[in-house]
Amino acid sequence: MLERSGIFAGADPFAIARAWLAEAEKTEINDPNAIALATTDQKGMPNARMVLLKEIEDDAFLFYTNYGSVKAREIEAAGVAAFVVHWKSLRRQIRVRGVTSREDGSQADAYFSSRSLQSRLGAWASRQSEPLTSRAKLLADVAKVTAAQGSAPRRPSFWGGIRLRPVEIEFWADGAFRLHDRFQWRRETVDDEWTVTRLYP
Repeated sequence: MLERSGIFAGADPFAIARAWLAEAEKTEINDPNAIALATTDQKGMPNARMVLLKEIEDDAFLFYTNYGSVKAREIEAAGVAAFVVHWKSLRRQIRVRGVTSREDGSQADAYFSSRSLQSRLGAWASRQSEPLTSRAKLLADVAKVTAAQGSAPRRPSFWGGIRLRPVEIEFWADGAFRLHDRFQWRRETVDDEWTVTRLYP
C-alpha cells in the first residue's frame, strides 16, 4: 500500500481538498477559492480563466456561472473540464480533471439567494462574454434590471452551477531542492474506485 502521511493522509481526496482549502482560507490574502478553469472550444483550442469554487461536495467540485458565457458553452459542448488551484502562501496546488453537469435546481436557487443584492442584479444584467459598447451601457442595464426585478430577484434560468466530478485529482506540495511531493488519484469513470500513485516531481 502506498504510504501517505501528513497533509496527504486520508482515504478521501475530497476531504483532503477541503482541509487544504480551509488552511488556505487562513493564509491567502484574496480569494483562496479561486481556480484556473480550463476548457476547449469546438476546434480544440484551449481556454482558461479564473472562477471561484463555491463548494467541495462529497464527490464533486461546484462553481457558478452564466450559462451563456463562453466557458459554460464550451463545457456544455464537451462535457468535461479541468482546473488548478494554487496557493502561494502554502506552496501547494490541486489539479482536477473530470466530467461536468449542470446544477440548476434548488441548490442553485439557495446559493443565488445567498449572494448580495448587487451581485444578483448584476447576474441578471450581464450578458456574459458578449460585446459591450461602454460601461455606461452596463450600468444602464443594471438600472433597468433593478427596476424590473426589485429587491428580491429570483435566479435567472440562464445562470446556475456547474458540477465537476473528477476522474483525476493531483495534490502537489513544494519540496526542498524542487523535489516536490505529488500524489495522483485516478479512476476510469466517476463510479470507479480511486487508485493513488506517487509521481516524480
